[in-house]
Amino acid sequence: MLKHSLTALKGGEEPQWLVMVTRRLLGHVLIFICLTPTTGAPSIENIEEESSTQDRCVRCCNPHEYPMHPTTTPNPVPGQHHSGYYPPYPMPHIHPHINITILKGDKGEKGERGPHGKHGKEGPIGIQGPMGHKGERGLAGIPGDSYKQHYSAFSVGRKKGLHSSDYYQTLLFDTTFVNLYGHFNMFKGKFYCYIPGIYYFNLNIHTWNFKETYLHIMKNDQDMVICYAQPSDRSIMQSQSIMLELEENDEVWVRLYKRERENAVYSDDVDIYVTFNGYLIKPSLD
Repeated sequence: MLKHSLTALKGGEEPQWLVMVTRRLLGHVLIFICLTPTTGAPSIENIEEESSTQDRCVRCCNPHEYPMHPTTTPNPVPGQHHSGYYPPYPMPHIHPHINITILKGDKGEKGERGPHGKHGKEGPIGIQGPMGHKGERGLAGIPGDSYKQHYSAFSVGRKKGLHSSDYYQTLLFDTTFVNLYGHFNMFKGKFYCYIPGIYYFNLNIHTWNFKETYLHIMKNDQDMVICYAQPSDRSIMQSQSIMLELEENDEVWVRLYKRERENAVYSDDVDIYVTFNGYLIKPSLD
């Protein structure tokens, strides 16, 4: 068949099957050209540029090696004298940074309480706040002690004179100036202690001419102090005072001495010459 084909070519004949094969080959070539991407082939300059860049090993973290495009005019970096290769832009300074939170350990135990600090200066008084709401009624308190009087005082006087007799006499009074709570008994002429404590007493008398004056301030049946004046042709005012600590139901009164010592106290219906006073200074604690 090959010989027949060559003979046909020599003879100027063109077989039909060869034409068909040629057409099919041309069709496949056209299809291949259409399906191939239209990106242009790299030029010789790009190939040389890539090869020159790839041939150079550059470490970005090395401060002595700086990348630079071959077409860029180099700018010298001051202080660098290594390879004569200079970057076209300033390189950033790299500062190490340590993340403290990574190194943070676990929370420790609570420490002991420290000593108290010094007191600071007192601040200014703040503005008064608004009135609060009315609170609830509180509980009833425990019953208190029974009420006790803590005051006692009296002041009495006598308008009539008095002479001694065969026996001791209680000096009675007929005029009341003060008798708080009735602690002084006017009929008996005695002060009765209802509030234990310390009391002050005072006696004032007028002497009689040419007669002796002889009296005692008594506590119960015991004479405590004397009020005395010698006989004289001139009468005088005589005074005596005392402080006594009394218990409840104690009695304080004035006693005139008996007749063996001729004595008397003077007074009249016009003026009051004889007075007896007393009051509580401090009550005793329960």
